[in-house]
Amino acid sequence: MNSAVPRYQGAAASAETARLSHFIDGRFVPAGRSSFENRHPATGELINFVPEADSAAVDDAVKAAKRALKGPWGKMSEQQRSAILRKVADGIMARFDDFLAAEVLDTGKPKSLAAHIDIPRGAANFNVFADQVLTLSTETFRMATPDGAGALNYAIRGPRGVIAVVCPWNLPLLLMTWKVAPALACGNTVVVKPSEETPTTATMLGEIMNEAGVPPGVYNVVHGFGEDSAGEYLTSHPDVDGITFTGETRTGEAIMRAASRGVRPVSLELGGKNASLVFADCDMDKAIEGVTRAVFANCGQVCLGTERVYVERPIFAEFTQRLKQAAEKLKPGNPFEAATTLGPLISQVHRDKVLSYYAKAKAEGAEIITGGGIPELAAPYSAGSFVEPTIWTGLPEDSAVMREEIFGPCCNIVPFDEEDAVIALANDSPYGLATSIWTENLTRAHRVAAQVEVGITWVNSWFLRDLRTPFGGSKQSGIGREGGVHSMEFYTELRNVCVKL
Repeated sequence: MNSAVPRYQGAAASAETARLSHFIDGRFVPAGRSSFENRHPATGELINFVPEADSAAVDDAVKAAKRALKGPWGKMSEQQRSAILRKVADGIMARFDDFLAAEVLDTGKPKSLAAHIDIPRGAANFNVFADQVLTLSTETFRMATPDGAGALNYAIRGPRGVIAVVCPWNLPLLLMTWKVAPALACGNTVVVKPSEETPTTATMLGEIMNEAGVPPGVYNVVHGFGEDSAGEYLTSHPDVDGITFTGETRTGEAIMRAASRGVRPVSLELGGKNASLVFADCDMDKAIEGVTRAVFANCGQVCLGTERVYVERPIFAEFTQRLKQAAEKLKPGNPFEAATTLGPLISQVHRDKVLSYYAKAKAEGAEIITGGGIPELAAPYSAGSFVEPTIWTGLPEDSAVMREEIFGPCCNIVPFDEEDAVIALANDSPYGLATSIWTENLTRAHRVAAQVEVGITWVNSWFLRDLRTPFGGSKQSGIGREGGVHSMEFYTELRNVCVKL
């Protein structure tokens, strides 16, 4: 295994194990009431110790962010901020190997996946929103007045203020920068609370911010957990002006309760129980490739991933057999090796959760097409959080396995006969995040896509993202939209000026 520890200023390392720091007001601060271990999911080996922020540390970070709003950052033009954000993107790419190693160590995902998605897209977010802020428009209206002279109304945008950014562990750098980049582009300051499972790249980014010329206090990072820890202290802080969160629905509900005190806006991208709809006229090769990635990529730990697969009956047997073959070709093991195509789950705790659903599926009468257990691996990977990629069929639609988000490399595959019936099945969920439709019939593709109640629908593809388009969920999958101008709407306050002529 590649055991190189990424270089960053916050690593006040001992001879054996690094210690991460908070990043507050442009400095790495090893504060906190206690620390906790961060372990590599593929082996269980200790990566670093992470400080847990107490309420005082969080308060320091929020105060630093609030001061920075009135400092140089608040006085910069959009063009100046945009130029700095491009330097941040360049800084990430210049340290590509460091960020890649850190992300693989924290998540356990295959190096090939992180090199293709996590790091380059994490950097790209800064370039995209550096461009977006320069084209952000408002509106102007002329109105009549009783004296005939008229009045002119025009809108201006200002930053919302201090933004709390609470991040998930499945795509740590990518999803963190997806929020931080537009927030900073609009002139806000941020306090980031990365997941306790994946703290390293958010910390490393502090060094890049300093090198790019981001003023102290604009970007801050505090580590810890949720309840009675950094997450709760941050989201309930009265000087936080907006909260953005990606993660599970239950945590999103808690954040909404915290945000109600002071009536702060929230942007929430939450859980999903996504369906793939495979019609008999699909291109089978494309559908197998796409559904395989949708179910098993990142060991199933993707909010947009598929856990319900509906296949039209004439091709059900062939599709099931080919999906089984694709699953069984996935290779777990050392995430730093090119041959590895399946990483571990994020932790032993999460593995216990996923395995509990594997047991429920069996108890509910599922036919196990493949998987259902733990792969046999040699040391040190035998101590990792691996599970087998798993496919079932025969589960009832009201079963827990079909209703609840598992967040693992698994799916139930179901035959269907009628288009209207499969649309109803896809929509019969408390969630509404994503779906994919596989058909070569263009009319059907448009017709079905318009009826599935989700935030994003893919046709003959999966995980394609134009960062200018709206992204978010419906029902229990979230509130608000991110991407392009939609992100800017959340991170700015729109004000009207009326001038009597």
